Amino acid sequence: MSVMTMTATRWLTVGLLIAGISLLLCEPALATGAQGMPWETPMQKITRSLTGPVAMAISLLGVLVAGVSLIFGGEMGDFTRRLVMLVFVISMVVSASALLSALFNTSGLVL
Repeated sequence: MSVMTMTATRWLTVGLLIAGISLLLCEPALATGAQGMPWETPMQKITRSLTGPVAMAISLLGVLVAGVSLIFGGEMGDFTRRLVMLVFVISMVVSASALLSALFNTSGLVL
């Protein structure tokens, strides 16, 4: 064997030995547990507040107010009518999510 081949083989052996020792001494990073990303907890709080009982009460109140203003509103401007319809649609989406959760025991999440 030539000197060049001996040196390369020696460096390869030393490199593999260092890699093996470092693998044995390091802590497993994947075994730390499933904690999730840092923004998941605030997002879950927002989800619970959008599908909870307070959101259901507010959406029912929104449907009631929007319905009454559309029925007894008289001559409304185009912008006001569109704003009332937007409130009505948002209220229906929130209450439909809670209704699906209550009836079918599934998450009817709309976000």
